[in-house]
Amino acid sequence: MPEQNTPGRLLVGCAGWSLGSKDFAAFPAEGSHLERYAAVFPAVEINSSFYRPHKPETYARWAASVPDHFRFAVKVPRAITHDARLRDVDALLDRFQGEAGMLGDKLGCLLVQLPPRFGFDDVLAHAFFGQVRERFGCSIAFEARHASWFSESATATLRECGIVRVIADPAAGQPGEHEPTSDTHVYVRLHGAPRIYYSAYPGDEIARWRSRIDREVTAGRTVWCIFDNTAEGAAVPNALELMRHEVAPLGDLGGVESASPNVTAPSE
Repeated sequence: MPEQNTPGRLLVGCAGWSLGSKDFAAFPAEGSHLERYAAVFPAVEINSSFYRPHKPETYARWAASVPDHFRFAVKVPRAITHDARLRDVDALLDRFQGEAGMLGDKLGCLLVQLPPRFGFDDVLAHAFFGQVRERFGCSIAFEARHASWFSESATATLRECGIVRVIADPAAGQPGEHEPTSDTHVYVRLHGAPRIYYSAYPGDEIARWRSRIDREVTAGRTVWCIFDNTAEGAAVPNALELMRHEVAPLGDLGGVESASPNVTAPSE
């Protein structure tokens, strides 16, 4: 358990680093989209890896394009999670490790997302997460969308395997309040609501999410907050607003007292 008085780390970013023309003023004028994005944000989630493989040299080039503090989260390929359904995936995981592993120390997290109808299987979960752990030393975030993955037994399995249950909005398949499975890491995916992938979050919602996140960071946890409402360009302005939002006063942090959270992004 992290020390209550040790500030954690806040990693704010988007699902991809595309920048719309309306966002250009917030970023440097020179460089690739990734270089400009990484000059402002401390993290990004690579979703394209879910649909198709990227060459090792592509990952290496991306790693070389960003500052030392920058971190990538990489979505595990659908060939593993959806097609093979986590079974007999050694060869697929070896290939993925040979590709995404080229990010080196800048690979901060893997994201495993399962199909909505994929129910909990304890033996399979232990086996799969063990295979991933053999190949990757980063944290592993897990977004299930079937209600069985939110049961007591599933929660216990995720804790045993050291897996971070994703806080998703909307929370598909989740029957009640979020129950964390990690004491050191939090992974938030904001998909947009009410229209998933499209809707922008209004200012009061951003403030509520920032207050919730601040409680975790203040408690010493590493918190990823990824905006996935990219379909009409809402992710970048929402992420900028959350990152720049004033830290909530201590009275709003549920009694947690600490120094201000450390948002690891360079100032503009």
